[in-house]
Formats: sequence, structure tokens, C-alpha cells
Amino acid sequence: MRLFTDANEKLDAHNYPATTEDLIEAYGDLELDLPNGSETVGEALRSVPDEVFSDADDARYALYSGVSSKAIGRKFYSDRDPYAVGEFGPEQVSF
Repeated sequence: MRLFTDANEKLDAHNYPATTEDLIEAYGDLELDLPNGSETVGEALRSVPDEVFSDADDARYALYSGVSSKAIGRKFYSDRDPYAVGEFGPEQVSF
């Protein structure tokens, strides 16, 4: 994810295995710029269970899982949801 460029570089350079606390201690104050605000690596990692990461990818997935709703677009929006009662979508086209 391009949003985490600085964090990704730090995670890639870190020595593994590493615990959640190791990463929070090393990079907890690193700011993540998100589409709807910001939060720190520490805030994101504290919201997921403690674990031991074997490599940067494992740590990165935990970071992606831990960021708040500030990292998403419109909350509860899906262009795949069916139309609600009273709403009309585009007309079906037959090919």
C-alpha cells in the first residue's frame, strides 16, 4: 500500500523475527498519513493481537489489519450491494 511508504521501508530493513512490542518500540512514533487523517504505527499495532513476525510481510499485514477506519474511503459503501427498496439502478442491457 503506497500510504505506508516510510513504514514499509523501516519494516523491510528490520531484523526478524520480531515481536509486536519490538516494532512498536522501534517505530511506534512513525506517523501514517491516511486518507481521512493519520495515526502512528504504534496505534495501529496495538489494535491487533501480539505476535512474533517472521518477516516484513507478516508485520506489514498486521499493520494493514490494525489501521483504523481513517484508512478507508466512505464507510459502509459498496458498489456491489443490491439497490435498496425504492432505488433504481441502471437498466439492464442485453448483448
